[in-house]
Amino acid sequence: MRLRLAATTVATVLVLAPTAACGSGGSGGSSSDADAGTIHVLVYGDAANKVEKQIVETFNRTSKVRAVLDTVPGADYQQKLQTVINTPRAPDVFFNWGGGSIQPFVKAGLLLPLDGFIAADPGLKDNFLPSVFNSAVVDGKPYGVPMRGTQPVLLFHNKKVLADAGLTPPRTWDELLSTSRALKARGVTPIALGGGDRWPTLMWFEYLYDRVAGPGLFQKALGGDREAWASEDSRKALAALEQLVDAGAFGSNADSVKFTDGGSPALVAKGRAAFELMGSWYYSTQQDANPDFAASRLGYTGFPTLSGGKGDAADVVGNTNNFYSVLKKSKHPEAAAAFLKLMYSDEFVKAQLAIGNLPTTTSTVTFLDLSASPAYSKDQYELVKAAPSFQLSWDQAYPPAAMTPMYTAVQQFFGGRIDTDGFIKAMQALPTS
Repeated sequence: MRLRLAATTVATVLVLAPTAACGSGGSGGSSSDADAGTIHVLVYGDAANKVEKQIVETFNRTSKVRAVLDTVPGADYQQKLQTVINTPRAPDVFFNWGGGSIQPFVKAGLLLPLDGFIAADPGLKDNFLPSVFNSAVVDGKPYGVPMRGTQPVLLFHNKKVLADAGLTPPRTWDELLSTSRALKARGVTPIALGGGDRWPTLMWFEYLYDRVAGPGLFQKALGGDREAWASEDSRKALAALEQLVDAGAFGSNADSVKFTDGGSPALVAKGRAAFELMGSWYYSTQQDANPDFAASRLGYTGFPTLSGGKGDAADVVGNTNNFYSVLKKSKHPEAAAAFLKLMYSDEFVKAQLAIGNLPTTTSTVTFLDLSASPAYSKDQYELVKAAPSFQLSWDQAYPPAAMTPMYTAVQQFFGGRIDTDGFIKAMQALPTS
């Protein structure tokens, strides 16, 4: 499932009051732990923790400094991290999404730049795909090492629905428009959308802005250039999206449907909708809920190209990966560095593939046949490897305080409650630091 769902609205203020311990060993370390030779590793609590537990056990077999894995349930993770990050209970190493999710901590001087680690072991950078590694670079310095797996956004489809209509997956935006009109005429919702969750709608903005303007426009906006949102390319992207909405591509009740309760995936699996734009976890979602459909009728492609657009057709958006970052005040940075080295080990790669994750190490390709779905994993890997740009999801690239107003603007524009100027004004008001 989509790990950034845990990034619910939280204040970026760093709370100073210490809190009670949680997880397997507490929500963070203490001075007594550090003196005893212990580092605490804080992670998002979910099924993937089985790999994190395995890697901690591997580390502890050879390290004099013992690692303790602390888990926090996904829904509470961001809030807990914000609460403990600047207290004596802070972890030494912690899970995050890179980008805006760690920006406030960098600005507060809480994180350790990893350039020293990388100078001692270049593999901490060179053994990862550059487009992914760079997602945790802030102000020119690296603050995270990739862990878990990459999550590019793909356009999924029901093969039978398209075949029955005599259609093929669209390669261009114009083809997507004509395909949507043809499906609507047959009484099929062209595109399933979990608009009730709001973040699935954001994916359409992310890809269209890239295809129209390339990655530069968003990077300018994220860097504080608010006029980027009012540019001609911005207006072109919004006009294209409006055209698709006005064509009835998303049906009439997208805001009442959710991905998180299985609603939108079920529409595609049952043939009531043809497409859904979603992160790569969609494949495992359908395998769990609709295994027969996933086995024979689920297809996928990249996002369509746009005529005259500046973006590269190979660009992708999504969650580049999750990352481990290190607290500057850790009393055992050398142990943290040794722990991070395991993130590109063969053991790590094999264990992640076994649970359906796609690690972003340069060695991953060697082990893809061990994946639960080798062909799908290989396609994803090649997609990410070849991407000139892998744009981190906007709600993770921006700091946490921007999330709710961003979701509101996206939902209101999609629903016709604000116009182009209203959307631009809302995006210009987002905090960038």
